[in-house]
Amino acid sequence: MTDAIKLSAETRTEFGKGAARRTRREGKVPAVLYGHGTDPVHVALPAHETWQALKNANALLAIVVDGKEQLALAKDVQRDPIKPVIDHVDLVIVKRGEKVTVDVPVTTVGEAAAETVVTVENGTIQLEAEATRLPEGVEVSIEGLEAGTQILAKDLQLPAGTTLVADEELLVVNITAMISAEALEAELAEAEAEVGIEKEESAEESEETGATKDQAEGDAPAEEQQAEGGDES
Repeated sequence: MTDAIKLSAETRTEFGKGAARRTRREGKVPAVLYGHGTDPVHVALPAHETWQALKNANALLAIVVDGKEQLALAKDVQRDPIKPVIDHVDLVIVKRGEKVTVDVPVTTVGEAAAETVVTVENGTIQLEAEATRLPEGVEVSIEGLEAGTQILAKDLQLPAGTTLVADEELLVVNITAMISAEALEAELAEAEAEVGIEKEESAEESEETGATKDQAEGDAPAEEQQAEGGDES
């Protein structure tokens, strides 16, 4: 069974943006706890402990409010875009033995064949599992796999006790041949040509073009030069 991370919470009686800012200034995180037909309970969680707990994907939390413990999962976590701060958390109540649907991170292990590029097309996979037995992730072996190999959701080795919820044909890992520098340059040139972008002449090419033009004009017959210059009298 997954060990629950215990967090002591305080009930909140003030709501709104101003109240939320005051809660955060006190070193706490505004949160709401709901689910299983219960009325939502607005609480404040310890900021540092909450940040540490939610580093783990699908962490099982034991929220203690007024001396009563309630198992919960973080359904939505709002984080500050700049600072390592959690602004708000939605917590959904879960029961022991209950099955829930979660997004589990996908990681690759091993090395694919030489001169290949490994792309993880979907970094998470949706699974169903018991709330108290949630997997930390799904590992995908790419050892020795050749270019052209595609690993779909149905090909994954799922952790024990879990069921695939995602589409079986979902592309998870794609292995392609590494493109050469020459081929890449050719593709870029073709793409530029399609949108009407022409390469600018280099300074050296411009000088050579100008010198050639001047030489051609200097070599023109004397009659043409005189005609162009007109009478000087």
